[in-house]
Amino acid sequence: MSSLRLKRSFFARSVHEVAPELIGATLLVDDVGGRIVEVEAYHHADPAAHSFRGETERNAVMFGPPGFAYVYRSYGIHWCLNFVCEPEGSASAVLIRAVEPLQGLAKMRRRRKLEDERLLCSGPGRLAQAMGVTRAHNGLALDRLPFELYAREEVPEIAAGVRVGITKAADLPWRYGLAGSRFLSKPFPPASFRSAPE
Repeated sequence: MSSLRLKRSFFARSVHEVAPELIGATLLVDDVGGRIVEVEAYHHADPAAHSFRGETERNAVMFGPPGFAYVYRSYGIHWCLNFVCEPEGSASAVLIRAVEPLQGLAKMRRRRKLEDERLLCSGPGRLAQAMGVTRAHNGLALDRLPFELYAREEVPEIAAGVRVGITKAADLPWRYGLAGSRFLSKPFPPASFRSAPE
């Protein structure tokens, strides 16, 4: 794992630059987590983004400065962790979809009530449960505890494809994943593999 911590300034760029660069980075929440292997980008002009129709109490963090956590409940059941990107007011974010579990596996297994490490964090709701992410993390800075984010050590092979589980703007190739990872929430077609931008 790299010792280089990601700062809030890392997120003060286009969500389409940040999202693929998060693949291979290490995410810990209270010392539990692992390598990010799948994310999705949501731009404020994107009909699928929570911010598309304007600011609400629920999505207010998205309209704030970059480098903060936006946590929301999906379908009234699962918490989902997002990283706010772009300048304040842009309201764009990256959804963290899957993590390869590397640290705190015993806690993850207890929280998820299962043993298979492949399924511990393979989906946004699963990883939030495994890593103990709740509404209490909404609005917290990503460069301060309980969050720890470390830059990837090398540029991996990355796959890009359409996002999962949405009906609006479903054709946009804004899902990124670590090529060949068995911890993805959903496989990418072989033709979608590409190198990450330097």
